[in-house]
Amino acid sequence: MKKIWKFLGSMQFAILLLVVLILACAGGSFITQGLSYEQYAELYSERSAGLILGLGLDDVYHAWWFVLITAFLCGNLLLCNLIRLPQLLRRGKQADDPAHLGTPCVELTGVRDPEPLFARLRMPRAKETTDEAGRTLRIAVQNRAGLWGAWVCHLGILLLILGFALGQMTKEEYTVYGVPGETKRVGDTQYALRIRDFRVDRAENGFAEQYTADLSLLDLSDESAPLAEDTSASVNHPGSAFGFRIYQNSMGDAAKLTVRKDGELLQETWVCQGDSALILQTPLYVQLRSVLRDEAGAETAAPGYAYMIYVGDEFYTMNVQGAGESIPELGPNYEVSFSESQSYTLLQIKRDRFTPLAFLGGVVTLLGLLLAFYLQLRKLWAVREEDGTWTVRGSSPKGGALYADRVREAATPARTRP
Repeated sequence: MKKIWKFLGSMQFAILLLVVLILACAGGSFITQGLSYEQYAELYSERSAGLILGLGLDDVYHAWWFVLITAFLCGNLLLCNLIRLPQLLRRGKQADDPAHLGTPCVELTGVRDPEPLFARLRMPRAKETTDEAGRTLRIAVQNRAGLWGAWVCHLGILLLILGFALGQMTKEEYTVYGVPGETKRVGDTQYALRIRDFRVDRAENGFAEQYTADLSLLDLSDESAPLAEDTSASVNHPGSAFGFRIYQNSMGDAAKLTVRKDGELLQETWVCQGDSALILQTPLYVQLRSVLRDEAGAETAAPGYAYMIYVGDEFYTMNVQGAGESIPELGPNYEVSFSESQSYTLLQIKRDRFTPLAFLGGVVTLLGLLLAFYLQLRKLWAVREEDGTWTVRGSSPKGGALYADRVREAATPARTRP
């Protein structure tokens, strides 16, 4: 049983789990997530589609084996830290114990007074005791916190993995698009997004350089008095509201679809490029394919609209219509037309409640690395000899040769010269 626990808390097992976890994350990046069997079969092959769905590669971060690997890795890091904790506490207490000073990397004899040497090396106040022979012994320990570098680093990695894994398993992600003035529900949540304004900054050649949406996120948990938070989102500058991050993902063209019968307005709605609108209670759907523009990318004085008509799910016809012109395929009594084209905004709304945990893990990992690399444990001790001079010794588990040079350089004025 001891061997099993030792292996579960070993570095070899941690590296194995990390490799598997990295491969799983890579698979989740390369394989499009959330598609159906038919879509995977079209992209790859039927056998590959079955393998992807069978192994849960269509939803990697929620697959049972991904959760299990993450749990094992977190358990490994936690067990590793728990196993090492008593040893670290013991090493910290024994750092200035005369019986555990270690093998010296430098030794200086004939030092008249060790205190200036301790001061030049910026050692903490020396502890005074006696050695086995009853001689006066002064011990100073520097960078005792460096002993905790690897331990703190492991703790940070544990928090980082937990934050990432839990964030991927529980994150909320929604897509909302529309034109200014519209209010869209955010998925199946209690929130709705109101698009107050949408601006497109264009270069001299007419192409978009930046687009910005002014938004209000509404909390409809109490619809009689909804709460609202205003924000803005532009490319590379996401907005925030109610714990959500709102990203300006894309933009496109939209047009107003108007339906009249015998001159009476029956229907008016905005249709985004690629979307379809049902014409009243008929089985007819009109899909806006594109808004026709000139070569510079700006709208023409009388832009055209390419559209397709479906009867239910069946394609019926397609054509191009000028602004305000009626679509002829729907009969003489109906006036169905597109007009007032403008840009719509496509936004991604995400919430990851464990981002602070992952951030904390990154900070703790960085702190552990700083402790491990920049706070090397160093000991300096001095023994008073019978002739009244002192013998000074020093040790450093890492970088002993460099530390020895520093001690010799600092000791030059304090040593007895022949």
